[in-house]
Amino acid sequence: MRSFILLLMLFATPAAAEEVDLELVLLADASGSISDAEIRFQRQGYAAALTDPRVLSVIGNTLYGSIAVTYVEWAANTAVVVDWARIDGAESAQSFADALLAPPRQAYGQNAIGAALLDGKRLIEENDFEGWRKVIDFSGDSPNNYSGPSIESARDEVVAAGITINGLPILCRFCDTPARFPDLAAIYEERIIGGHGAFVVSAATEEDLAEAIRRKLILEISGLTPE
Repeated sequence: MRSFILLLMLFATPAAAEEVDLELVLLADASGSISDAEIRFQRQGYAAALTDPRVLSVIGNTLYGSIAVTYVEWAANTAVVVDWARIDGAESAQSFADALLAPPRQAYGQNAIGAALLDGKRLIEENDFEGWRKVIDFSGDSPNNYSGPSIESARDEVVAAGITINGLPILCRFCDTPARFPDLAAIYEERIIGGHGAFVVSAATEEDLAEAIRRKLILEISGLTPE
């Protein structure tokens, strides 16, 4: 009987979380202002950045030599495009990049930024990893919030949980029209980002989007902030 009870306790005990240096939610804009072509372009930018040798070098120089990443698109709803994965080198980074490029669009509708931030928090709290740092990397081309919790209340709840929110404002979508929010970086700094070392890196044109993503990932993985 005692052995049976010990066996039950063994199976009831949750597995220890896998330790990594960083838990990172890549929360990418898929709202109505983003076309399917732009969805693919954004994913390609993140895939290129995650497999960049400079990014992999920074991952390799962390304490555990690994990070945990998930890619989520947000609009009126949120959709996990690539579930949590441990990235510890070129092979795992390439696997993540390949998985990122294949799925169809799954998020639609108008902005619900507050709800997206809270979903990022939930994904961090419910995963099987434990990172020294926890970051939501939020990208978008508008500060509007049409439904769900307010941006401010959601940001405060995320930050209170020990999670940092960094911002990637996209100022110009393929530059076919003037930027709708030329001061979007300042708006992100005031209303969206928060937590220890929070920062904004802007993408002014489609040409520098991939570079902005790469630079932002290097800063987030290394725990640094822009000068």
